[in-house]
Amino acid sequence: MTGFGAASVSAEGLVVRVELRSVNHRHLQLKARLPLDKGHLEPEVEALLRRHVERGSLSVSVELERGGGARRARIDLEVARAWRDESARVARELGIEGELRLAELLEMPGVQVPAEADEAGREAEDRLVLDTLARAAEALVAMRAEEGVALRADLESHARGMAELRAKIAARMPEAVGALQRSLAERVAQLLAGEVVPKGSRAPVPDADLAREIAVIADKMDVSEELSRLGSHLAQLSNLLDAKESVGRTLDFLVQEFLREANTIGSKCSDAAVAHMVVDLKTLIERLREQVQNVE
Repeated sequence: MTGFGAASVSAEGLVVRVELRSVNHRHLQLKARLPLDKGHLEPEVEALLRRHVERGSLSVSVELERGGGARRARIDLEVARAWRDESARVARELGIEGELRLAELLEMPGVQVPAEADEAGREAEDRLVLDTLARAAEALVAMRAEEGVALRADLESHARGMAELRAKIAARMPEAVGALQRSLAERVAQLLAGEVVPKGSRAPVPDADLAREIAVIADKMDVSEELSRLGSHLAQLSNLLDAKESVGRTLDFLVQEFLREANTIGSKCSDAAVAHMVVDLKTLIERLREQVQNVE
């Protein structure tokens, strides 16, 4: 499920900004971009986000801005000299005039390094980062909840369409079976009358045997069990949409069961009208499957 959450908190000269972005994913996938001196927080960041989100691809961005009241950065002279010397060498080799200015040099990676702080100061900063992250996560969840309302309406619409098709198939089946029985009886009558089989090869067929064979063929067309299971799955879908816990993975499996029943109905019944309904049913199931990927 897509979503965005952001938060910014200031305290004691330190400004923490956090942005969270989520896109659809079958599982929970985290990508965190933390300041260099906060890399040790990655396990806690992941644990915090897992408490708020169970599915989706999450991108986390944390930025720190230290003011006068926060611990200042120090200049790593060795790194600064390396950047100065390397830029001068490149300029000579390429025949480019100009020197690296101080302001530009200070922006080079690794030149400015946060000064060491005492343990209490570091812990206070860490708490502020995690508190800000929690606020951003709450904003993300709120946005995803809004999207979930529209998503539920869409899923329920597909489910209603599937229920209507199930009812139409159930209503059509007695007529389809009857049409098959009549077709078989007419075919056998033609054979016995010599219209297809030469007269010399004709043999009488007892009515009981004929009725039994027709019944066997008609029984193979019976899809009442598949329709019953389809109805049960639709009821389960309705219950899952009312659940408070995460149901995304369960819905994934349920969609597979929907498709299994639809395929069996299509393979059992050769009636053209039912075949068209099965195609429409599979179309709705596919739309349902696509939307289920967004459900947490």
